[in-house]
Amino acid sequence: MPIKIPDLLPAIKVLTEENIFVMSDSRASSQDIRPLEVAILNLMPNKIETEVQLMRLLANTPLQVNIDLLRIDMHVSKNTPESHMSAFYHLFDDIKGQKNYDGLIITGAPLGLIEYTDVKYWDKMTEIMDWARKHVQSTIYLCWAAHAALYHHYGLKRRIREHKISGVFTHKTLEALEPLTQGFDDYFSMPHSRYAEVPLEKLVAHPELNVLATCEEGGAFLIASKDRRSVFITGHAEYNATTLSDEYWRDVKNGLEPALPENYFPANNPDKEPPNVWRSHGNLLFCNWLNHYVYQATPFDLSQLSK
Repeated sequence: MPIKIPDLLPAIKVLTEENIFVMSDSRASSQDIRPLEVAILNLMPNKIETEVQLMRLLANTPLQVNIDLLRIDMHVSKNTPESHMSAFYHLFDDIKGQKNYDGLIITGAPLGLIEYTDVKYWDKMTEIMDWARKHVQSTIYLCWAAHAALYHHYGLKRRIREHKISGVFTHKTLEALEPLTQGFDDYFSMPHSRYAEVPLEKLVAHPELNVLATCEEGGAFLIASKDRRSVFITGHAEYNATTLSDEYWRDVKNGLEPALPENYFPANNPDKEPPNVWRSHGNLLFCNWLNHYVYQATPFDLSQLSK
């Protein structure tokens, strides 16, 4: 089964060209089933690119998934046309009292060196995180959002690393029988691109959290609350093969003298095209989440979530 996304959204063309089955609103209207309702709160600057990356992962499942794109406010994006935002995004305030969701994904944001309370939309962010606990069956928090949620919900403070972690690293699966990592290899690769981390020992010691995968260079990669209502991913399973390269060359252009992403460019030559060595585990992670944490746990009547 496909994901259902709005007619004319750019992701339809990209995913169709990749032989990924997507369904437009008009075609889905004839389907007599109860699809999963998943929202994406997209905090990334280049929103169209992030939409495609996440929908590619959500489409790799036999379940039908309806997608809503959310925005925090009417802030004008510098990297995404306002016509796109107006056509495809809902304001959180417009849906918060009207709709519950089987799943929610909150993306990262380029805020890794800013104190949470200095983020201009921090109050709204905390409102959304609190709302999700009552109105969403399971929420994925990505990168910056993962650290923000661990701080807000559990009081776990991040620390800023001396150097940014950027590259593709080997991770160890800690609980092979855990549904979220079902089918994972003992070791797998994933990209990271961040300045901060929550100390691994604090995550392991917390009674409400399970650490499911780690890497030597970056600590915890995958954490889940024991009730499976929250998932925290500190890396980027959704990245394209060239995303780290794009970030590197962007920083070079801006005069930041970035280090080469580790274990990424062939022969450490940034002029060579990097391979994607995390695609299969990225797909499996999101498929497991939709199946085990969302579909098998969510009530048929979503109004039951807020009771």
